[in-house]
Amino acid sequence: MTSLSQSGALAFWQFLALAVVVAGAAFVSAFFARKHLVADDDGVSEGADGAFWDVFAGLAVVVPGVVLASFTWPWAGLALGILAAGTGLAAWAATPRLLGRQAARRTARTTRVLNEAAAERHRSALARWQRYELDPRYSIDYPAMSDPRQPETAALIRAIKAAEGFGGTVRTSADPAYAPAVERLEHALTAAERAAGVSPAALSGPDHAHH
Repeated sequence: MTSLSQSGALAFWQFLALAVVVAGAAFVSAFFARKHLVADDDGVSEGADGAFWDVFAGLAVVVPGVVLASFTWPWAGLALGILAAGTGLAAWAATPRLLGRQAARRTARTTRVLNEAAAERHRSALARWQRYELDPRYSIDYPAMSDPRQPETAALIRAIKAAEGFGGTVRTSADPAYAPAVERLEHALTAAERAAGVSPAALSGPDHAHH
């Protein structure tokens, strides 16, 4: 087996290159081995078989690197072995935290998409409710929609305040409570309209097309 060059800077750069390769292989191997042993969101893991092949692939890189360094200088091989072991242990310990961060980023992206859709539904629900406050015809025909003494109307007002409490920047936020609050608002609005005797056929506009 060809040994490392022993000429000054060249030997140093060869050792440094081996150190990067060995540390990288140890980290990736340990990371994916631990990942395969961790259950996913469905409670299923790939088990020991996947972890075995991850470790095997890592050793296939680490061992030749350590042996190659040892041919030039035994202490170099020992140093690379310690580096590989330390990096592997660090990766093993850090994997759950790294996986948790990845899952949190995925959840945040999904929540932002849901919040953008919820913001549009929120605006639609408010416009639908404001008809009973601002349009004289609706105010006269359905006075219960403006009467907080009605249980359904009182519940609607609470739902409106809860959804509005998230502020104007919610479209770009990752607050998972916003979309459910909008959904509760929509249900409360429908319940209040039903209790007030609102007839879908008597109302114009697309906001009531789904009734």
